[in-house]
Amino acid sequence: MSWLRALKETTRSGLKVERSRLEPLLALRATTGLALVVCFFLLVSGPEAAVSSAFGALQAGIATYQRSWRPRPVLALASGTTLAATTFLGYLAGAHLLILLALLAVWTFISGLSWALGPTVGVIAASNVGMVLVTVTIPTSVAGAALHAMIIFVGGLTQAALIVLFPIRRWGAQRDALAGALAAEGDYARRLRHDPIAPFDPVPLMQARDAAALTARQARTRPAELHGARGLAERIRPVLASLADPAVGVPEEGPERDRVRELLAAAGAILDAAARAIRRGEQVVLPPAAVAALRTPDTGAILTGPAHRAATRLAALLDDVVETAAPDTAAAAPGSLMERLALVVPVRGRPPRPAQAPAAAHSQSDTRPIPLIRPSVPALGPLAARKIKDELRSGSPYLRHAIRVTAVAVVGYVLGHFLPFGHGYWAPMASVMVMRPDFSQTYGRAVARFGGTLVGVAFASVIVYATDPGVPLSATLVIICAGLTYLLMRTGYSVVQVCIAAYVVFLLGMIGADVGQTVYERVLLTLLGGALAMISYAVYPAWETPRLRTKLADWLAADGRYAAAVVAHYAEPAGHACGDVREALLDARGARIAWQDALARAATEPVRHRGLSRAAADGAGEALAQIARIGMLMEAHLPERGATPVPAAAQLADALRESADQGAKAVRERRVPDWKPVRECLENWDGEGVPDRVVLRGARLLLDALDELSDALQPAPPAP
Repeated sequence: MSWLRALKETTRSGLKVERSRLEPLLALRATTGLALVVCFFLLVSGPEAAVSSAFGALQAGIATYQRSWRPRPVLALASGTTLAATTFLGYLAGAHLLILLALLAVWTFISGLSWALGPTVGVIAASNVGMVLVTVTIPTSVAGAALHAMIIFVGGLTQAALIVLFPIRRWGAQRDALAGALAAEGDYARRLRHDPIAPFDPVPLMQARDAAALTARQARTRPAELHGARGLAERIRPVLASLADPAVGVPEEGPERDRVRELLAAAGAILDAAARAIRRGEQVVLPPAAVAALRTPDTGAILTGPAHRAATRLAALLDDVVETAAPDTAAAAPGSLMERLALVVPVRGRPPRPAQAPAAAHSQSDTRPIPLIRPSVPALGPLAARKIKDELRSGSPYLRHAIRVTAVAVVGYVLGHFLPFGHGYWAPMASVMVMRPDFSQTYGRAVARFGGTLVGVAFASVIVYATDPGVPLSATLVIICAGLTYLLMRTGYSVVQVCIAAYVVFLLGMIGADVGQTVYERVLLTLLGGALAMISYAVYPAWETPRLRTKLADWLAADGRYAAAVVAHYAEPAGHACGDVREALLDARGARIAWQDALARAATEPVRHRGLSRAAADGAGEALAQIARIGMLMEAHLPERGATPVPAAAQLADALRESADQGAKAVRERRVPDWKPVRECLENWDGEGVPDRVVLRGARLLLDALDELSDALQPAPPAP
């Protein structure tokens, strides 16, 4: 992609306004917290204290809108505490330019590295640096600096207290993540009716897994309907795929396929009903048509072999999902919901259970879920230090980002200080707030920030010149702008910047700053900061395009380990509760998501590919997705403990591991992988004594997918 086209694409993405579900109650609560601290300190201590409290409360409120599974009060307290500490140090160093520059360099370098801990930490750290650059311009003494830091902390504490006192949709993020996973499974079931080998994006399942990781305190108060449904959703996916796939299921046409389509449609409807119930915290309302489709007694007569086993297992899992989604309702109304649940599983292999049977003991597919424990906030210190230490290496994109943003912040502050505009902190603040570890977000946010700043400052200036507001009216306008910021937080960066720009203009008006000068210098210095951010990425980039082969190799190695782990359990049957298979599956999903993210970022970069064209990347990605899907199909039919083992599967598993490791090495070295060990193993396998021949058919499909990967990575023929 050329630079001109890349700039065009990033500009469009930065100015994009997304339709999002507005949450006025959350915005009202955050605005109320800011209004309380601003009005209190305005009456008690005056405008300067009110400005400090406004920055602390605004930043704490913004932190609670970040994508994080931790409790929102923790995010508000963390934001308020870190902003207070850095502001106090900034006040002490503000009178000495060299000391302030050194402190600014340390701040920005740490904030740049903090992106390695996740986007939430990165956003909070970058916002703290930006806020500090404004607050330290207010003159004060050492005692006054401590007072201002305490006032900022009170702003964050107030936001946290309001979240605790007035909870709105508790566990809402976790409910949405789990409901999203179940809804994705339902959509997958419907797509399989028309495309038996339809792909499935594992991102909703990974998000549900992240949401299920709780601290010990959260685990004691988690609602019952959020416990267990994620594991059921994980086990439903391979069953759906194996039921629909003609390679291990039923023919593509005929009465068996018609019955499979009915079961898939019913599964989609029931999963959607469970997702709605979990999202809203309501009773599960089962669609009568879906219940009737699952209770039809013809399933055992129409489906046989692996397809019948998959149908039986699907009915049991759907029964568990429905009961898990509303356990309290099911127990309270045994004459309604529980009776309907008993009709969901009349297929051969499992009789209907009594209405009083506990959910944890009735299903053949139940396994006790391993709790996902999230470390507490005090325990995060050593983990974060270790993570940041690991990024202090050449080639780390986070280290390059930290160096880049540090250089830009220092240069921007020096230029702003010596230029004849005054208020030179606007330039480094704009740079720090827009810079991200990847190219597209940095350029898109730079354009959005300048456009939003221009509109917001112009709008606020017209109001100020027309009304000449005093301190009370300025405080009112500040609160209104903050409320709009919270309300529109998830609609687009450019829209939010309009509100924040007006917010800062009104806030500075409270302490007597010259509005005309603020407009002029803020626009110019914001443009300077955005330009420095863009130039820095062009001079010292961290492109994803050259690393695509490494990401692809990581995905290949992870997929190979997953397929090998599944195949190995045909040689040593252990049932469906296989920890090594689960760990390998999670690694494969993580590698796939890393590849998809890298590919999306590389698509907007103005650099040419280095040995991996877009067509080759697409073909290789499809082949690796097929490998993961085939492994999932084989996992759905893992033999139960005590079943007849398949000795040849052990040799195939070893061949898959060896070939995947060697293939990943070949991909990194720009060679075409060879699958000779897998091919030789299949040639020497006679297939006798293999139950249902699932593992043998799956192994042949794996080899076909590996060959497709090699074909995709073949070098293009030279142009005539």
